[in-house]
Amino acid sequence: MNVLVFDRQNDLAIDTKSVEPVVEQVLALEKVTSDEVSVYFVSTEEICRLHEKFFDDPSPTDCISFPMDLKEDKGDHHILGEVFVCPRTALDYVGGSEGEVYHETTLYLVHGLLHLMGYDDVDNVEEMRAAEKSHLKNLIQSGCLLTNS
Repeated sequence: MNVLVFDRQNDLAIDTKSVEPVVEQVLALEKVTSDEVSVYFVSTEEICRLHEKFFDDPSPTDCISFPMDLKEDKGDHHILGEVFVCPRTALDYVGGSEGEVYHETTLYLVHGLLHLMGYDDVDNVEEMRAAEKSHLKNLIQSGCLLTNS
C-alpha cells in the first residue's frame, strides 16, 4: 500500500516515516485493503478553511476525512481517501507534554482513518470510541505512535 504523507504545518515536528506503520496497522486490524491513503498534517488556518468549505463551519477541528473509493469499487487502483490532521489542535488540547501530544495526534489520525472506513461518531459514538481505544492500545503495544524522529 502507498501511504502518501504531506506535512504542511510548523506547529509540531512529525517524522513522516512514523505515519505509514500507524496507517498499515489500523487498516490491517480492520481487515481493509487499499492501494493508497493520503495523510496531511496541516495548520489551523488550513483545517479551518477545509472545515468551512466542506462543513460550513469555520472553527478549528482535530481532523477531517474525505473517503474516495468505496470498498465495493473494483477498479485497478483503490484509493481509500485523505485524512487531514491538525497537530496544533492536539497541542492546544494537551498543553506542553511532548509524549501526550504525539499520542493525541496519533488518535486524530486513527479517528480520521476510521471515518474513511465508514465509522460514524455522530450516530455510533460508542462504536467509534471503542475502535479508537482498541487501535491506540494496539499501536502503543507495538510502538507505532507518531514521533518527531
